[in-house]
Amino acid sequence: MAVDTTTEAKAIARYVRMSPFKVRRVLDQIRGRSYREALIILEFMPYRACEPILKVLRSAAANAEHNQGMDRATLIVSQAYADGGPSLRRFRPRAQGRAYQIRKPTCHITVAVAPAVTKN
Repeated sequence: MAVDTTTEAKAIARYVRMSPFKVRRVLDQIRGRSYREALIILEFMPYRACEPILKVLRSAAANAEHNQGMDRATLIVSQAYADGGPSLRRFRPRAQGRAYQIRKPTCHITVAVAPAVTKN
Protein backbone atom coordinates (compact mmCIF):
# COMPACT_ATOMS: atom_id res chain seq x y z
CA MET A 1 0.00 0.00 0.00
CA ALA A 2 1.23 3.48 -0.81
CA VAL A 3 1.28 6.20 1.83
CA ASP A 4 0.30 9.84 1.30
CA THR A 5 3.03 11.69 3.23
CA THR A 6 1.74 15.15 2.28
CA THR A 7 -1.07 14.83 4.82
CA GLU A 8 0.79 13.42 7.76
CA ALA A 9 -0.01 13.79 11.45
CA LYS A 10 2.62 13.19 14.08
CA ALA A 11 3.13 13.12 17.82
CA ILE A 12 6.33 13.40 19.86
CA ALA A 13 7.11 12.19 23.37
CA ARG A 14 10.16 13.99 24.69
CA TYR A 15 12.57 13.11 27.50
CA VAL A 16 11.33 9.53 27.93
CA ARG A 17 13.57 7.83 30.52
CA MET A 18 14.61 4.94 28.32
CA SER A 19 17.49 4.07 26.03
CA PRO A 20 16.83 4.97 22.37
CA PHE A 21 18.36 1.62 21.30
CA LYS A 22 15.70 -0.30 23.24
CA VAL A 23 12.92 1.90 21.85
CA ARG A 24 14.12 1.51 18.24
CA ARG A 25 13.88 -2.27 18.57
CA VAL A 26 10.11 -1.89 19.08
CA LEU A 27 9.61 0.94 16.55
CA ASP A 28 11.13 -1.23 13.80
CA GLN A 29 8.28 -3.70 14.31
CA ILE A 30 5.45 -1.18 13.74
CA ARG A 31 6.91 1.03 11.00
CA GLY A 32 4.87 0.70 7.78
CA ARG A 33 2.00 -1.21 9.40
CA SER A 34 -1.63 -0.16 9.70
CA TYR A 35 -2.75 1.68 12.83
CA ARG A 36 -4.85 -1.24 14.11
CA GLU A 37 -2.12 -3.79 13.46
CA ALA A 38 0.45 -1.60 15.26
CA LEU A 39 -1.88 -1.31 18.28
CA ILE A 40 -2.22 -5.09 18.51
CA ILE A 41 1.55 -5.62 18.18
CA LEU A 42 2.30 -3.08 20.93
CA GLU A 43 -0.33 -4.51 23.28
CA PHE A 44 1.22 -7.96 23.27
CA MET A 45 4.97 -7.30 22.99
CA PRO A 46 6.80 -7.94 26.27
CA TYR A 47 9.00 -4.81 26.23
CA ARG A 48 8.82 -1.84 28.59
CA ALA A 49 9.23 0.53 25.61
CA CYS A 50 5.80 -0.47 24.27
CA GLU A 51 3.91 1.67 26.80
CA PRO A 52 5.25 5.11 25.81
CA ILE A 53 5.20 4.16 22.10
CA LEU A 54 1.56 3.11 22.40
CA LYS A 55 0.77 6.45 24.01
CA VAL A 56 2.50 8.37 21.20
CA LEU A 57 0.80 6.27 18.50
CA ARG A 58 -2.64 6.93 19.97
CA SER A 59 -1.82 10.64 20.20
CA ALA A 60 -0.72 10.76 16.55
CA ALA A 61 -3.97 9.04 15.48
CA ALA A 62 -6.00 11.49 17.58
CA ASN A 63 -4.13 14.40 15.98
CA ALA A 64 -4.88 13.00 12.51
CA GLU A 65 -8.56 12.56 13.32
CA HIS A 66 -9.08 15.89 15.10
CA ASN A 67 -6.81 18.27 13.17
CA GLN A 68 -7.03 16.86 9.64
CA GLY A 69 -10.28 14.87 9.66
CA MET A 70 -8.70 11.52 8.75
CA ASP A 71 -10.31 8.17 9.49
CA ARG A 72 -8.40 6.00 12.00
CA ALA A 73 -9.24 2.84 10.05
CA THR A 74 -7.21 4.00 7.01
CA LEU A 75 -4.11 5.20 8.87
CA ILE A 76 -0.64 3.70 8.40
CA VAL A 77 2.46 4.31 10.53
CA SER A 78 4.53 6.24 7.97
CA GLN A 79 7.41 7.27 10.24
CA ALA A 80 8.58 6.00 13.61
CA TYR A 81 11.92 6.88 15.11
CA ALA A 82 13.66 7.55 18.41
CA ASP A 83 16.32 10.21 18.83
CA GLY A 84 18.63 10.38 21.81
CA GLY A 85 17.89 12.98 24.45
CA PRO A 86 20.13 14.34 27.19
CA SER A 87 21.62 11.75 29.55
CA LEU A 88 21.15 12.10 33.28
CA ARG A 89 24.52 11.77 34.98
CA ARG A 90 24.69 10.03 38.33
CA PHE A 91 27.69 8.99 40.40
CA ARG A 92 28.31 5.78 42.31
CA PRO A 93 31.06 5.30 44.90
CA ARG A 94 33.89 2.99 43.88
CA ALA A 95 37.00 1.59 45.51
CA GLN A 96 39.60 3.87 47.13
CA GLY A 97 37.31 6.91 47.27
CA ARG A 98 36.76 7.20 43.55
CA ALA A 99 33.48 8.10 41.88
CA TYR A 100 32.12 6.24 38.86
CA GLN A 101 29.77 8.01 36.45
CA ILE A 102 26.53 6.29 35.43
CA ARG A 103 24.63 7.69 32.45
CA LYS A 104 20.87 7.29 32.46
CA PRO A 105 19.77 7.91 28.86
CA THR A 106 16.59 9.63 27.69
CA CYS A 107 15.03 9.67 24.23
CA HIS A 108 12.53 11.53 22.09
CA ILE A 109 9.98 9.23 20.39
CA THR A 110 8.33 10.46 17.16
CA VAL A 111 5.50 8.62 15.41
CA ALA A 112 3.83 9.91 12.24
CA VAL A 113 0.69 8.47 10.66
CA ALA A 114 -0.67 9.04 7.17
CA PRO A 115 -3.70 7.76 5.27
CA ALA A 116 -3.18 4.78 2.95
CA VAL A 117 -3.59 5.62 -0.72
CA THR A 118 -5.73 3.16 -2.64
CA LYS A 119 -5.02 2.70 -6.34
CA ASN A 120 -8.09 2.89 -8.57
